[in-house]
Amino acid sequence: MPITGLHVAGYRSIRSIYLDLKPVNVVLGANGTGKSNLYRSLYLLWSAAAGNLAGAIADEGGMPSILSAGSLRRPGQKSVTLSVDIDDLSYQIVIGLVPLSDRIGDELMGYFQKDPDIKIEKVNVDYRGKQISLMARKRGYISARNMDGRPIEYPLVVAHCESVLTGLREPHLFPDLSKLRSEILSWRFYHNFRTDFHSPLRRPQVPVFTPVLSHDGGDLASALATIAAVEGAAAINEAVSDAFPDSTIGFKADDDVLALTMKMPGLNRSFSALELSDGTLQYLCLIAALLSPRPASFLALNEPETSIHPSLYQAMARLIVQAGKKSQLWVTTHSEELARYIEKAAGVKAIELEKVNGATCVVGAKLSPESEEEDYDDDDRSDSSRAG
Repeated sequence: MPITGLHVAGYRSIRSIYLDLKPVNVVLGANGTGKSNLYRSLYLLWSAAAGNLAGAIADEGGMPSILSAGSLRRPGQKSVTLSVDIDDLSYQIVIGLVPLSDRIGDELMGYFQKDPDIKIEKVNVDYRGKQISLMARKRGYISARNMDGRPIEYPLVVAHCESVLTGLREPHLFPDLSKLRSEILSWRFYHNFRTDFHSPLRRPQVPVFTPVLSHDGGDLASALATIAAVEGAAAINEAVSDAFPDSTIGFKADDDVLALTMKMPGLNRSFSALELSDGTLQYLCLIAALLSPRPASFLALNEPETSIHPSLYQAMARLIVQAGKKSQLWVTTHSEELARYIEKAAGVKAIELEKVNGATCVVGAKLSPESEEEDYDDDDRSDSSRAG
């Protein structure tokens, strides 16, 4: 199911942005304009469904680090809103700081004060133009529609930092929530392929049938061999030759390990992955990710042009647009040249970002209206209640 809309508010440099998404989406902007923040917002939604929201936010320094800073906040703002529209379903999660009342009086719980505290979580379905609630969570209370379509109190215990989607133990009891969780978990993210001399990408590997490249590309040889086995070697070599004319890749099996090789014109021997340039290895990872025989419903690439020479951008754009026929794509880039090539091949304009008074904005768009979601300031409420 395609993502039709994305709303992010209060997350790092993003005060409030609404985007309508297409089959191929290119987010263009200079360094520091907030491209990666939009990419990460989608990854946080995936992490919520996967049960690792707290871990993903901890990787960014915890809740204090991801909240919009200083003048970027609305007055009193202490929460982050992330929401997506997926076909006829909409999912929203509002996260903020752990309330002061939960942080005092218990030394051990104080260790987790940088965790996200989920204030609101909603799932709605559009039924003939009317929004029907499938799940609603406000602080500790959760109601959800069961398999009979009746709203009931959610029977499972969910921690303050866990999405309701994580707690689905018997998915048949809440089929719509299970469907949404499965859809979000099918998303794929590729942020960085390690290509240094000691990278596992450069080493022979025990061959494993691999229809989906791992997020770090560590199983590149197996992933490319799987595409060759399922789709045929011509599918890979056509993409390789488009970028590196008259070049082909091959595989060498020895002592129960599989090694990737590449044959280039004018050279008398094939080269191993250990000998390939960083850019060439990066491009082969993109081929493995985009030609997967098991396409993702949504696939996100963060700055795929890293280490790749601009002479390959046109071939990369064709590869991306071809993959867009089977998967919805999200590409963040600071290369105007790559964005223009994709625009020409796919017929879609890039979403161009800029900073306005420190906030991430879409070029040419009006400033987004203030978010209508309730903002949470548990500490202030606690302080005022004590003062009273």
